[in-house]
Amino acid sequence: ILAGPSCTQILGDMGAEVIKLERPGAGDDTRAFAPPFLPKNDRGDPSDFSAYFAGVNRNKASVTMNYTTPEGQEVIRRLLGKCDVLVENFKTGTLEKYGLGYPQLKKEFPSLVYCSITGFGHTGPYSKRPGYDALAQAMGGLMSITGEPGGEPMKLGVPVIDLVAGMHGVMGILAALRHASVSGQGQHVDISMLDVTTALLSNQGMNYLATKQLPQRLGNQHPNIVPYQVMPASDGFFILSVGNDATFERFIAVAREADPEAGAEKLLEDPRFSTAVARVENRDVVTEGCNALTKKRSVAWWLEHLQKNSIGCSPIMNLEQVFSDPHVLERKMLLDLKVSSVEKPATVIASPLKFDQTPVNYRLPPPELGEHTDEVLRGVAGFTD
Repeated sequence: ILAGPSCTQILGDMGAEVIKLERPGAGDDTRAFAPPFLPKNDRGDPSDFSAYFAGVNRNKASVTMNYTTPEGQEVIRRLLGKCDVLVENFKTGTLEKYGLGYPQLKKEFPSLVYCSITGFGHTGPYSKRPGYDALAQAMGGLMSITGEPGGEPMKLGVPVIDLVAGMHGVMGILAALRHASVSGQGQHVDISMLDVTTALLSNQGMNYLATKQLPQRLGNQHPNIVPYQVMPASDGFFILSVGNDATFERFIAVAREADPEAGAEKLLEDPRFSTAVARVENRDVVTEGCNALTKKRSVAWWLEHLQKNSIGCSPIMNLEQVFSDPHVLERKMLLDLKVSSVEKPATVIASPLKFDQTPVNYRLPPPELGEHTDEVLRGVAGFTD
């Protein structure tokens, strides 16, 4: 649905020829994850093409194939004879039922890199369970450390585990391809969404392992750095990132400029504010003191003066602002692709990968269901008409 397709879209963007096998008559579930649909024309009338599907399926040929039948399985084997990699995003054990698991294919295709992206991996007591992004965020501890203090556990606003599992799939595939290119030996790349979530705990996970104390939800604050959070201004909010003592001193200097009568310099004389460790240990007092200072001026004022003094800060933007931001546009993070059934070119999010020798090549728009079946069966599998 997302982890596998995001993985193969990245590979396709980097030049891989990707054949997406879909169920006849239905296709990938995300074809039905709508509304919203892509706009059909300049009037904004909706098409029947899911925006969700369009976001993770460019640079792929769509082939409809019933893998549950012996005939479909034989076609897939013929395709595998011409392919380097198979990526599957089914629940553990699904493809084994149809003779298409890695143990069943590795002798026939010894150099095949076979990547499975599942909820819990191919080993362990949970391996047979279905996996979803929210479930992984919950079981992997992310929701326990995300949200407001005293509030309910909160998941992230995008399916981050699906996407990061896809990225780990890409890394695993590239490493396995390198090994195969040297040794001729393929292998099974086993990506578990729960493993990925556990690895993402990073500093919070290490905080727990070092102290055996459960991290608490801190809202928009950082567990190891203060102030590194959302700050209130006189007309809104912004992000402030103060990573060390020298930066904190520069922040105080800017705060003095914001209001010379506020006594900001006195905070540097207070031992609770003077060092990075002390600021973390006295989080509530430091946050209250810094909030009182930033409320003196507008968001625009703070951003201008903090940036001028090399202090980390940023506005908090909505998606309209993001997609119209001059830096985002200069970096070419939006592109238009012509989907065959939609009159108006579809605007999608581009790849963040920038290569100076082998740039990302947007060869194919997101495909219609089965759009390339005949072409692939003739040209790759070698069937006659």
